[in-house]
Amino acid sequence: MATATVTSKGQITIPAKVRDALGLDSGDRVEFVPTEAGGFAIIPANKSVRDLKGMLAKPGKPVSIKQMNDAIARGWAGRK
Repeated sequence: MATATVTSKGQITIPAKVRDALGLDSGDRVEFVPTEAGGFAIIPANKSVRDLKGMLAKPGKPVSIKQMNDAIARGWAGRK
């Protein structure tokens, strides 16, 4: 089990074994994510923007201004 000591400034040094296991290098960022058990997990936040590709759904078919206006009118008509 790896341990670290918190300094008076609230800083810690992540042990080398943990850095290696997480693939962390100097300058990388980490996130502290709360767990259901009441603790925290350390998650590397060193992914590039390219790694995010495909996370969002592709946009649907484009609609015309007339279609948008019709949808808005139908929405307002349902409120009266």
